[in-house]
Amino acid sequence: MGGCAGSRGHLSDSDSEETASEPQAPLLGSQGAHWKNAVGFWFLGLCNNFSYVVMLSAAHDILSHKKEAGNHTHVDPGPIPIPHNGSSRFDCNSVSTAAVLLADILPTLLIKFLAPLGLHLLPYSPRVLVSGICSAGSFVLVAFSHSVWVSLCGVVLASISSGLGEVTFLSLTAFYSRAVISWWSSGTGGAGLLGALSYLGLTQAGLSPQHTLLSMLGIPILLLASYFLLLTAPEHDPRREEEADTAAQQPLIGVDAPACKPNFGWNLSLQERWTVFKGLLSYIIPLVLVYFAEYFINQGLFELLFFQNTSLSHPQQYRWYQMLYQAGVFVSRSSLRCCHIRLTWILALLQCLNLAFLLADIFLRFLPSIYIVFLIVVYEGLLGGAAYVNTFHNIAVETSDKHREFAMAAACISDTLGISLSGALAIPVHNFLCRLP
Repeated sequence: MGGCAGSRGHLSDSDSEETASEPQAPLLGSQGAHWKNAVGFWFLGLCNNFSYVVMLSAAHDILSHKKEAGNHTHVDPGPIPIPHNGSSRFDCNSVSTAAVLLADILPTLLIKFLAPLGLHLLPYSPRVLVSGICSAGSFVLVAFSHSVWVSLCGVVLASISSGLGEVTFLSLTAFYSRAVISWWSSGTGGAGLLGALSYLGLTQAGLSPQHTLLSMLGIPILLLASYFLLLTAPEHDPRREEEADTAAQQPLIGVDAPACKPNFGWNLSLQERWTVFKGLLSYIIPLVLVYFAEYFINQGLFELLFFQNTSLSHPQQYRWYQMLYQAGVFVSRSSLRCCHIRLTWILALLQCLNLAFLLADIFLRFLPSIYIVFLIVVYEGLLGGAAYVNTFHNIAVETSDKHREFAMAAACISDTLGISLSGALAIPVHNFLCRLP
């Protein structure tokens, strides 16, 4: 980024010129490098979002946990909840789980807003190191916390790690084949599924939330290993110039951009950046709506969708919701080769209908079984994951090489903005609902 200086320390202007004149590597070696990069971006997506997902899965425990001797967090094994508000029809925590969502997303939002202003001046490698350190710190701080507010500070560290990593790695895709976007997206979906499933499985097996979090400290190490050991130098990626049907690309802006390598993507005037950003709005707005609706459901309604006619306790039901949602996200984020959707506003409309339906059930209680909610939650995840992967794929296809690095970094504000708005609204809605008799 910022010319070539930001790209893992491997790229410079002179290096790019020399590389252009070098003969292509043998086909076998090229294929090997392509697959290394593909797998590398899958692991980067997995590790980058893992701590973020785990913190959301642990939100109910973070807000309702009780510390016993030896700092072991108590996990309620029984199916009968103890309401925090005895006058309410709901089993409510005194603080909405949206508070964890805000702690998990607002630092990311700040990073993504500031990234286009100067983050590109910092090389990629230091950013990845900071991301890995913050991820490890989040697990340790929440695991050893004795109060909700200290736990929320740990959640903030997870947010910094995830936000900085997403801006960094999405920008880095500009130096590789467009195919790595699908692998990155699948990895982030895998983080959702494995993060939620591992937290659910380990706590369900009797491990305390504290020890569950400490067992996940290998994830930041895998993040650093994937970046420093698995990815090849960007200029050696074999398929970067082998994108098919480039003549059929539909530009996001109505001007012809000169053919240019993406390592000049941040040397754009303010007018150029604004023009590119306006072209992105047709994708940014639907993605904001999709994420607003689904995270309002996840952090505003999941806690209130409690069923007494089941053997699952309230915390267990919440963890199952999170895991099933992430399963849907994983499937749809890995589906780009099978299903390509350009009209992403349709996904936004369907997600908003999901929100309206579940909000109606909160008031009217017409759903007879938790298993119906399970199916709706999986469907919700499918819509959200499809919106994410198709949005970034469409942007990558429809932007020139010159603009692609900036466009990817700018567009990643969409999901974070939608999540932040949902968290801010979910807290007063939670408080209102929990006061209902």
